[in-house]
Parts: sequence; C-alpha cells; structure tokens
Amino acid sequence: MKIALIGYGRMGKAIEKTAQARGHRVVSVIDVDNRDDFRSAAFGSADVAIEFSAPSAAFDNYMECFAAGVPVVAGTTGWLERLDEVKAICETGGKTFFYASNYSIGVNIFFALNRHLARLMNDFPAYDVRMSETHHIHKLDAPSGTAITLAEDLTAGLDRKERWTTRGAEDGDASALVIESVREGETPGIHEVTYESEIDYIQIRHSAKSREGFALGAVLAAEFTAVRKGFLGMDDLLHLGS
Repeated sequence: MKIALIGYGRMGKAIEKTAQARGHRVVSVIDVDNRDDFRSAAFGSADVAIEFSAPSAAFDNYMECFAAGVPVVAGTTGWLERLDEVKAICETGGKTFFYASNYSIGVNIFFALNRHLARLMNDFPAYDVRMSETHHIHKLDAPSGTAITLAEDLTAGLDRKERWTTRGAEDGDASALVIESVREGETPGIHEVTYESEIDYIQIRHSAKSREGFALGAVLAAEFTAVRKGFLGMDDLLHLGS
C-alpha cells in the first residue's frame, strides 16, 4: 500500500516506522513547508493519506485530500466544529474519510468499557462522576479529543449529566460533568473516569506507554480505509459495538 503522510512530527515519524515495518511504502510527506505537494503526482498516487497535523490546518488538509481523490485517515483533534461538513462531503461527494479521536486499540476498548459502565451507573445516582486527562506539553488542544469522546458518551449514558465543562469553568451546576486537563512533561496520554460516593469510588483508567500504539492503530485504519468508501470510524474497524 502507498501511503502519504500529512504532518511529520513525532506521530508522523512513528507512523512512518510502523507502516514500513508492515510492508507499506510512504510515497509523500507533507508538512508546513511543502503544502504545494498536495498537488504533486506522488501525493496523488497514494492509496490513503494519514494526517496528524494541527487543528488550524486540519480541515484544509482534508479538502486538499478530497480534491486529489485520496482517502483520509484523520488523527488531528480540536477541529470538530466542522466534522459535519466532512460527513456531508462523504455522503454527497463519494469521498472516504476515517476519523477517530484516538487510534489506540486499548483506548477504543476503554471507550466501550466507559459506555457500558455509564449504563450500569445510571441507576446509582449516589455516585457523582468526574474526569481527568493528562498529556505532554506539546499538545495544543484541551480537553483532548479522547476526553471529549469519553465525556459525550458519559452525558449520553447518564441521566444526571447533561453537558461537560472544564476544570475552572464550573458554575455549581451538578448536571455538568467536569473534565480536568493537565499538560506536563512528555506524557503520551492518561485518561481517568471516576465515580465517587460518600463511602467509596470506582475508577477506570487508560495510560499510554508510548506513541507506538497510536501509530499501529492509524496504520490499521489506513489498511481498512484504502479499500472502502464513506465516513468511517474505529467501531467499523474493531466491531466493538455501542
């Protein structure tokens, strides 16, 4: 499979290494200094593009991929206010786009566990719920896309939580789920969901050890996307259900 990489930071380099180890070939690498290469023959020859860039550039990158007829695996978060536009383009224009807030297989199992636990805990209102996420200091968005996915699943599954908010923005509304975001060191990513009552607490936690897990998931998604059409996600790839 021929892969184009969009964004060549730590994640881009990890994805390149994983893709090559799985027998794929990187035919184009686009970063901030060579955006004209979106219109190159090399980029147009790719079976799929994997994009981990910056929130401010993400949507324009996807439009460039669509114009070139190259399917996209999107890993950037912080641009989701335009996600519905991308979905509409896939539906009406026959484009192919794979989006996940997190490409780690373990995190997606964690998502499924979070949804299941929320359904169980909906019957036990004595337990309040809160969230925290910790990432490296280079991460531009907060809360993380992974935290937002967890939070949206919680507000969907718990009658007592109607929306999420961030630590420091609490307004005393008990129906708001609070997300605490920490940026420190080179932490790849830690996410925690805690249910606490007056007598005990229940906590689920996912801790990433390195970027390799995210890179592998992105390459698996690319292998899946290259031979499919439409708007896709990790539930399509992993069959974890809702």
